[in-house]
Amino acid sequence: MKKIIFLALGFPNASKSTNIYTDLISEFCTKGHDVLVLAPAASKDDVGFRQEAGVKVLRVKTLPLFNVGAIKKGIANLLLARQYKKALINNNIKLDFDLILMPTPPITLTPVASWLKKKTGGKLYLILRDIFPQNAVDLNMMKDKGLFHNYFRKKEEALYVVSDSIGCMSPANVNYVKEHNPTMDFSKLHLLPNWENLPVYKEEIKLDSLVSKYGLKDKFILIFGGNIGKPQKLENIINLAKNCLDYPDIVFFIIGTGTEKEKIFNMAKDLKLPNVILENKLPKADYNNLLRIADVGLISLSEDFTIPNFPSKVLSYYGNKIPVLASVDLQTDFGTILEEINSGVWAEAGKTDELKDKLLLLYKNSDLRKEMGENGYDYMKQNLLPDNAYKTIIEKTMS
Repeated sequence: MKKIIFLALGFPNASKSTNIYTDLISEFCTKGHDVLVLAPAASKDDVGFRQEAGVKVLRVKTLPLFNVGAIKKGIANLLLARQYKKALINNNIKLDFDLILMPTPPITLTPVASWLKKKTGGKLYLILRDIFPQNAVDLNMMKDKGLFHNYFRKKEEALYVVSDSIGCMSPANVNYVKEHNPTMDFSKLHLLPNWENLPVYKEEIKLDSLVSKYGLKDKFILIFGGNIGKPQKLENIINLAKNCLDYPDIVFFIIGTGTEKEKIFNMAKDLKLPNVILENKLPKADYNNLLRIADVGLISLSEDFTIPNFPSKVLSYYGNKIPVLASVDLQTDFGTILEEINSGVWAEAGKTDELKDKLLLLYKNSDLRKEMGENGYDYMKQNLLPDNAYKTIIEKTMS
């Protein structure tokens, strides 16, 4: 048994909701490790030490980190390291961890991670899920080579130095880090694909009421659920919906929140698109059941990216045997991997006609959809479960 601390940003209460990180930490706990999660508190009532779905979590008071403007978000992230360190000291947490797990975003937790490494002698494993600050430059949220970019770039470089092992989402991510950090120790880098538990459903659940509620009878459903921000650039999906009005049975079901939600919702309403359903939030059970009846899962990434993102959202589609339609930039290898697995189709982001052609390929071929859905499910079952991620991390840090 090893003692582990996980420095989290987005870590929901797993008894109410889950994500890839709650799934991973649950895997560590199941395997018998002693894990403490350090995470922001959603409200003042959540501050303090607690057990959440059998996991020890220390919730820390922070400034608002989500669904706020860039300046407020930046200040909140800059304060995180100091707040986390203070919380550990004030709660008399014994600093004897064997392993420090830290995902990106954010990179601003580097000081507390480095401090923990020095105090405990434990190894620092970086779960690289966001290449910052370059992603902010790509989205015009930060000036290239400007004051803020240079500051955060130094933080990024320091993080790679202090990390003992760095898990990257895809081969393109590994190559990008190598190319842009030629002096770092490349032996730290390896593949750590995204992961998620397979869904478990009660087969007797009736879905007719959900179909009736949203007017989905005899519809071909494309679903998108998750963050609606600049990285997703859902304008490209709305433009696709506009170009599909000649197929009245095709419906785009978009669920989510984020900094661009209002813009995207207004765009769809201004265009008066009868084939777009917009929902701010849904009960988790409703969303999960929508995944069961959806025909295609949507992935969207901005064409402005120069870094290779790899969306974890695809795991929900794989788990529900849904083929994928992706609108992505040319820097990511997501589309290439889709093709290798034969689990979906893709087009370059911003090229609406090409994306429509790929959609119609799926729309007109139910056998192809079924085959791709099964391929994605089989690939996830073999390669993308929390146990796979757990084994990789243990192999790289405990051997």
